[in-house]
Order: sequence, then structure tokens, then C-alpha cells
Amino acid sequence: MTRRNRAETRQGTTLPVALIVTIAGGFGLLYAYAVWTALAFLLQQANGVEGLTGFGWFVLLLPVVFPLIAYGGAFALGWRRRAIPFSLVMLSGLALVAVFWLDVLAYASVTASLYGS
Repeated sequence: MTRRNRAETRQGTTLPVALIVTIAGGFGLLYAYAVWTALAFLLQQANGVEGLTGFGWFVLLLPVVFPLIAYGGAFALGWRRRAIPFSLVMLSGLALVAVFWLDVLAYASVTASLYGS
């Protein structure tokens, strides 16, 4: 395949910028909700009766940062694909964020080493 054929084939499969922005923006709102929820949980636990240890801050800051990293990774992997694969990559990243969030919640509910500074 020559360069010209590859360029013609590639141009036919790229998405319009408006569609990329629409898909990424819609999923971005869901990722932002995950960040907001994790931040609210962190602040609620930090202002609790016992407070947080240094390890508690570390563990509860991870779900605040992880959705941002997952969003960036999913966007980097998917933005040059067609609309449905791009949406599925973004959805997979969001599912990964949800699983991580549930793991942190489960760990925070059974571990006393996060609390009591």
C-alpha cells in the first residue's frame, strides 16, 4: 500500500471534530461526576470525628486522580477510531473507574488504619 492509499483510507475513517467533542464531552461529564463524588467522600472522611491518617489521605486521594488518568488514557486510545469504538473505549474506561471506586469504598469500610490521626 502506498502512502497515498493509506492517507486516503485514513481520512475516510476519521471522525468530525464536533462528533469527537460531543462524545468526549458527554463521557467527560460522567468522569467528572466520579471525581466529584470521590472528592466529596474524601472531604467527608477528613472532617469526620477521627480524621484521616497520611495513608488515609493517600488512599482516598487515588479515586480523585484516577478518573482523570483513565479519561486521558481512554481518549488517547479512542479518539482516532470511529464513533462506536470510541464510545466503547470511553465506556470501558468509565467502567474501570467504577470498579476502582467500589474497591476503595470497600477497603475504606473495613480498614481502621485509614482513620484516627
